[in-house]
Amino acid sequence: MLIKGLRQGLGGLIVIGDKLSRPKPMQRTADKQSLVEQQIEGLSLYQLPACPFCVKTRRAMHRLNLPVTLRSTQVGSPYRDELAQQGGKLTVPCLRIEEQGEVRWMYESNDIITYLDQRFGTQAA
Repeated sequence: MLIKGLRQGLGGLIVIGDKLSRPKPMQRTADKQSLVEQQIEGLSLYQLPACPFCVKTRRAMHRLNLPVTLRSTQVGSPYRDELAQQGGKLTVPCLRIEEQGEVRWMYESNDIITYLDQRFGTQAA
């Protein structure tokens, strides 16, 4: 009970801290942003709102101006079962990548951020 309360309290602080200190999003022309939004249609991030590694990943997505679909894997969520069954494990963050009819599941925040930076960062523009 005490541990759960501490976890929820710390999680709330992490979420608030994230919202107050988010980096500025990357600026693109309207045409380029529209193209990026088409390219991310096959991406979705399975995550928990207060998970520090999920926050780190969401911050990178915000910095890159990537409105990727977020899917909460909290207890009772259908996305929790989907992640376990299709992704193979209940670990977040996990980026579901669907391209040309194939689906990949990428775990580990650093791997996800590197993938997004390489695909959508300034060097990719």
